[in-house]
Amino acid sequence: MILEYKVKDENLTINYILRNKLQISSRLFVKLLKNKLVYINGKSCDTRNIACIGDIVSIDLNYKEDNSNIVPKEMDLNIIYEDEAFIVLNKPSGIAVHPSMLHFDNTISNGLKFYFDNINLHKKIRPVNRLDFNTSGLIVFAKNEYVQECLIKQMSNNTFKKEYLAVVTGILNNKKGTIDKPISRKKGSIIERCVSIDGKKSVTHFEVINEYKNFSLVKCILETGRTHQIRVHFASIGHPLLGDDLYGKKCDVLDGQALLCYKLSFIHPINSKLVTFELDENYFDFLRDSKI
Repeated sequence: MILEYKVKDENLTINYILRNKLQISSRLFVKLLKNKLVYINGKSCDTRNIACIGDIVSIDLNYKEDNSNIVPKEMDLNIIYEDEAFIVLNKPSGIAVHPSMLHFDNTISNGLKFYFDNINLHKKIRPVNRLDFNTSGLIVFAKNEYVQECLIKQMSNNTFKKEYLAVVTGILNNKKGTIDKPISRKKGSIIERCVSIDGKKSVTHFEVINEYKNFSLVKCILETGRTHQIRVHFASIGHPLLGDDLYGKKCDVLDGQALLCYKLSFIHPINSKLVTFELDENYFDFLRDSKI
């Protein structure tokens, strides 16, 4: 991918343009300069020089990266969208995003490494948003360091929007509201989280979409993105997610909790347009079973 910027102001050095107009991080800045990947009007340049109005400053982001830390594995990836900047996948429940001691070669990252090898893309595997092992739905992987930095910055300033559908046990008294409770790691556990007065601020906005005999379908919009946030918040108000055996109890029709990241929206890092990706609201097939 080639990133371009047309100079619109006088007396700006190329260094200034990289850092302030293109928001290049210090780490990437050093990498680009070291490998001479910055050009002005198609020619390699001294980035201390002053650019003229109308000049095109370009950055070559096609450099190869070592991604041998991920073992490739052929996998049936559900690709929702792909361009030169990022790829959006629909992750199924029951698979991890990253390799670990327990899941070394059977994660989404392993499948994506196989795919990258096939399309001759020599880039690191860079997930932007994270989903738990038993959470399904939309996940974005950046295809280069610049795009990843842009999207993570959007997540930190809350312009990267994530919406979830959750099936919670019981019928909620309030059909719409906000759960504003701080979350921290539970003492003595490396996995479990809990509501704690000394935890990090955690805010979940919710709205009941539909009600069934013993549970409710709820739309959740995260203002913060803490680990297990939706699961912890609804358990804290007495309505744990259906099938969540960590904060509630198992369900015969589910392997894990009924939680889906069904909608993502953010500003495209290259063309600055708002992009939105959305899955079908009727994703949970088991809701059609009136016996549950």
